[in-house]
Amino acid sequence: MLSIQTIRERTDDVRRMLAERRTQAPLDAILDTDERRRVLLTQVERMRAERNDAGKRIGSAQSPEERQALIEAQRAVAGELDGLEAQLKDLDGALDALLLQMPNIPHVDVPLGGEEDAVVILEGDGATGWERRLEVPLPVKDAPNPDAEGDRLPHWEIGERTGLIDFERGTKLSGSSFYILKGDGARLQRALISWMLDLHRGQGYSEVYTPFLVREAMLVGTGQLPKFADTMFHAEGTDLWLVPTAEVPVTNMYRDEIMDVATLPICHTAYTPCFRHEQFSAGREVRGIKRGWQFDKVEMVIFAEEDDSWRAHEQLLEDALAVVRALGLRYRVIRLASGDLTFASAMTYDIEVWAPGAQEWLEVSSVSNFLDFQARRANLRYRGEDGKVHHLHTLNGSGVALPRTVAALMEIGHLEDDTIEVPSVLHPYLGGQSTLQPSR
Repeated sequence: MLSIQTIRERTDDVRRMLAERRTQAPLDAILDTDERRRVLLTQVERMRAERNDAGKRIGSAQSPEERQALIEAQRAVAGELDGLEAQLKDLDGALDALLLQMPNIPHVDVPLGGEEDAVVILEGDGATGWERRLEVPLPVKDAPNPDAEGDRLPHWEIGERTGLIDFERGTKLSGSSFYILKGDGARLQRALISWMLDLHRGQGYSEVYTPFLVREAMLVGTGQLPKFADTMFHAEGTDLWLVPTAEVPVTNMYRDEIMDVATLPICHTAYTPCFRHEQFSAGREVRGIKRGWQFDKVEMVIFAEEDDSWRAHEQLLEDALAVVRALGLRYRVIRLASGDLTFASAMTYDIEVWAPGAQEWLEVSSVSNFLDFQARRANLRYRGEDGKVHHLHTLNGSGVALPRTVAALMEIGHLEDDTIEVPSVLHPYLGGQSTLQPSR
């Protein structure tokens, strides 16, 4: 969350930030509650000091009569103080609840606007090794698409022809937002997970395997709750929620701890299925396996000290790009605009890959820096070389989300005989196979 000091001292900046994010938050209510709390706190602290002074005078009273008179006078004050302290506790809780509704402040380099105002900063092709960073970022709405390949089929047609994706039985089991991967389709998914975890381990990330259900406080810590409760799945009758991303359990691993600066940065990678109760419009945008309520993802999470988080953000982007480069995918990196950032993010890069059959860019990774926003909510801290305790900076990046990656690989590798070529890095994870075979 934002600190109350930031909101007090930069009120105009915070108000402007909310307009740039195209969102609403209870800023005026926060300022009003904070002012009432500060007035009350001053009164409570004065009365506490007077109580302490009275205690000293009672202890040094010269006679039993004087002592009893002081005690009687203090009893009357104590009752009033107890009531004021209860009011202060209520205001503390109300202020904390309001602060949880305030989003993070975007970095100055984040373009202003909505989804249409994002900019392309890098593009490349893993198959050829070609890559270029754009000196002047290009508005995504002006960026040309790769040339169409007329003989390429969309992955949903390939999946049905080869039997590698079973939409009908997935819908029978769980509804229209679900599907089944069969045969080598399922093996491809498993191979990608294992390969990506090994790749990130080689990049310096320590692998962790976390619960897929977390307590409500963990989702508050990373910023999904209370704002986005309607997009997640709650286990009725419990305090447990299905994870929307591995970011949630991994980020909360060091909750309420104070790390030593010598251990930083801490880098973890984790696989989890992800569960999101999102509403999808009908049409081509949701055809196939591009969107669903359940999907697999490998995640990277970094805990960094304050002065290192922007360097870590660029490194995290490079580590995620290593995945799409090695898979031979056509890709681009987009810097999201202010109105399209997630609630907790100060800056986010999206990595998109080109699906030549569907003729569209598919987002497979978001790489975000949250600064100390999540750390303040989850009480993530470290002791610096100065001996003082600071809030950690947290970052996360998908490395990568699988349904769309699988879709792009199927469309690129599909051959006339309905086999599907797969990148060479996956051959060892498929028992030496270089192609996926149809599943009838």
